[in-house]
Amino acid sequence: MMKRSEISEFEIEEKDFKLRLCRKNGETQIIHAAAPLAAAPAAPAPAAPAAPAAAPLEEQGISMVKSPMVGTFYTAASPESPAFAKVGTKVGADSIVCIIEAMKVMNEIQSEISGTITEILVENGAAVEYGQPLFKVKTA
Repeated sequence: MMKRSEISEFEIEEKDFKLRLCRKNGETQIIHAAAPLAAAPAAPAPAAPAAPAAAPLEEQGISMVKSPMVGTFYTAASPESPAFAKVGTKVGADSIVCIIEAMKVMNEIQSEISGTITEILVENGAAVEYGQPLFKVKTA
């Protein structure tokens, strides 16, 4: 992105995270990247739930809608709006099931799977990681 534009420096700061990119001599360099201190203990935590999460992946006729990005998970467009998907909602591959906010941008997430939502695996307003299962969908 920096190569395609005239941007020579980019900095973002959120809570305990700060990232600064600087372009020098045509090359983009990371000048400063600091992960939140809380992220270090949280990193091993997904490894522990990975075993239970693997079990649902093996369920016959059940597929997962996974997060395509890191961000904040929302079930509806606003607190006053109805949820995009609830348990029992029939979805198509192009059905919007949630929003993930990343860098102040609201991204509508499509199911990419046809079936019926059987379980919502993330709390509204929770942080999600890339590839994290969000919904169980019965496809058979």
